[in-house]
Amino acid sequence: MHKDVAEILVSEEQIQERCKELGKELSDYYRERNSVPMLVGLLKGSVPFLVDLIKRMDIDVEIDFMDVSSYAGTNSVEVRILKDIESSVADKDVLVIEDIVDTGKTLEKVCEILRSKGAREVKIATLLDKPGGRKVDTIVPDYVGFSVPNKFVIGYGLDYNQKYRNLPYVGVIKEEAI
Repeated sequence: MHKDVAEILVSEEQIQERCKELGKELSDYYRERNSVPMLVGLLKGSVPFLVDLIKRMDIDVEIDFMDVSSYAGTNSVEVRILKDIESSVADKDVLVIEDIVDTGKTLEKVCEILRSKGAREVKIATLLDKPGGRKVDTIVPDYVGFSVPNKFVIGYGLDYNQKYRNLPYVGVIKEEAI
């Protein structure tokens, strides 16, 4: 365990097992819809989850990315779009891939943008859901890896000032590391 981690909430093994389950569930859903979904990963945190998830999906998918910023340190701030998607989502089923749903502000903005671009359907798959941090009650993820308590978490894509993304598990950062 990293010296700045107070406790591990979700192990690497648990993450991999849940990615297998979600990959099957998503494949079945989009196969039933006869759809090739557009997976939109939110940079940078969603990358490990997106990579592990698509390896377990046995259907065709399209992939694009948005870079959306809403944090400075541990504080949620105004949502800013740093990089928009390059592909058209008009008349497509879109699955937004997120590392964590916390306040819901980021996803509210992202889903609004995707719908305004003509997406047929917008769903959300997140590795982590933190209901205790929610400030937007209209955002409810459709696919959730794990529910976590209202603590600041790091690892498996999640960072604190760009550090700790490479940890293979999700942990709580120690207060003294902040």
